[in-house]
Amino acid sequence: MKILFPIFLILTTSVVRSQAKYLSLEGYYQGKNIIVSNPPLADGYGFCVYKVTVNGDILPATIQTSNFEIDFSIFRLKKGEKVFVVLEHSESCVPRFMNPQVLLPKSTFQCVSIKSDKNGMLTWTTKEEDGVLDFLIEQFRWGRWVEIGQVKGTGITDPQNYSFQVTPHSGKNTVRVAQIDNSGEKRASKQTSFTSSVTKVKKTPSKVVDFIYFRANGKSVKTKYEIYDAYGNLLKTGFSDNVDCKNLVNGVYFINYDNSSEKFIKSE
Repeated sequence: MKILFPIFLILTTSVVRSQAKYLSLEGYYQGKNIIVSNPPLADGYGFCVYKVTVNGDILPATIQTSNFEIDFSIFRLKKGEKVFVVLEHSESCVPRFMNPQVLLPKSTFQCVSIKSDKNGMLTWTTKEEDGVLDFLIEQFRWGRWVEIGQVKGTGITDPQNYSFQVTPHSGKNTVRVAQIDNSGEKRASKQTSFTSSVTKVKKTPSKVVDFIYFRANGKSVKTKYEIYDAYGNLLKTGFSDNVDCKNLVNGVYFINYDNSSEKFIKSE
């Protein structure tokens, strides 16, 4: 009996765990708590959820009620910190997160000012941020807004100052900042412009056999580029002083580089 008793305990524990179900929620702490709807068990003894963890730590609070709150302040989370909540519950019932949207940041920033100097240093000031979201740095080139970097927002309502070093192309550069929240819609600031001293980049040769080269004042220079086929499919992108085109089949292509857009022919 002394040998069988611990074996019996292990088997019993295994059966209990096999009946557990898990419901999880992932997001970012925005300063608000989650409310959980916790239905009673079918036999009337107790409630559905019997364990809650936040980022792997057990919630040290009473959860045997029809509704309970997950107080994130207990875990000393910072605003914008990633959160992973797991409810361990009986298989005979299903709990529910009543306000999961509180873990999804919302873009509310107001851009108080934005400016850039001739070297491409972009600075901007915001207020009324209510959610921690990345600011997308966008540069207008090739007839559209192109994302060139990201800066993490603070999510603080008081005025906040940010900066980003833009890599200029030749001529006039136009830039802005934007955010995209859980709605999927982009909210952008007003734009600002500066004229750089960067020399105009030229592409050679006109008919491409193996490589495309970028030159300025007779010297090799690196530039951001994109190559599309005749159907508008993006084939190559990068930042370099040359592009290997040996794997392109013969035909017509389009290339964006520096602040120019051109057509070229690949041949052998």
